[in-house]
Amino acid sequence: MKNSRAMSFIIIFGIYVLATCIGLLSYITLPFHFAINLLLADVIATIIVFIFSVLLNNASVYDPYWSVQPIVIVLAYALTSKTLEVYHILPLIAVLLWGVRLTVNWAYTFKNLYHQDWRYTKLCNTTGKFYPFVNFFGIHMVPTLVVYLCVLPVAYLFNGEYVENIYTYLFTFVSIFAFVIQGIADIQMHKFRKNRNSTFIRNGLWKYSRHPNYLGEILMWWGIGLLSVLTMKENYFLIAGAIANTLLFLFISIPLAENHQKSRKEGFDQYKKETRMLLPIYKRVKNEK
Repeated sequence: MKNSRAMSFIIIFGIYVLATCIGLLSYITLPFHFAINLLLADVIATIIVFIFSVLLNNASVYDPYWSVQPIVIVLAYALTSKTLEVYHILPLIAVLLWGVRLTVNWAYTFKNLYHQDWRYTKLCNTTGKFYPFVNFFGIHMVPTLVVYLCVLPVAYLFNGEYVENIYTYLFTFVSIFAFVIQGIADIQMHKFRKNRNSTFIRNGLWKYSRHPNYLGEILMWWGIGLLSVLTMKENYFLIAGAIANTLLFLFISIPLAENHQKSRKEGFDQYKKETRMLLPIYKRVKNEK
């Protein structure tokens, strides 16, 4: 059953429907401030996914949570809101575009429930008996908390006082631009993997950038965060999500990916020397005349 792609999709879908229902029920019944209710509901939903990832012996059960979580949150607020103003609709569109793109990309690359992300397998092998703790906190809970902080500004837009201004449009554009960057990077990477005519992808956005997809991920949440901070009074803490997300990529995701490539692909050091980490801009090599 786990080796069937179709059945694996059905199982994942069922898990996420259950996690979503329990999360929404928790949010509705909890008596605290909406931000605390959202946090606790998010944690509870993550625990549901974690339990199934343990039962199925595959931490990649959690992989779609990163993109599904924001979709559920923003749609829930939109569907229960009494009015939808421009300052609700624009960030809502940006988050939905981002979330659907990333979920579709996950579905496109998903094989079956026997396939687990190499990073999780590596963590399992290196942490040994401590892996259950690493799995729960590192693989499941930390990303959930980061994305919670990223989506929190949208929750405040639906629950707080908001003054529409130029930043509403400017930073929505930044987030949608980030979505476009990620979409183009995905298409170019899938095409490269299908043809595989070189060791490293060196065309399109990837010609001078090693991680244009991560650049889009970072820009996405800076757009949402700055939109909220600059249009809501004294809510500067809402930028925390963008900061946490940036740090996660700069100090965990990118180093892991690059160390993995370096260990598997000859010539990575030269490739790294010739390209920038994020910005797809020509890089002048020092010994170049």
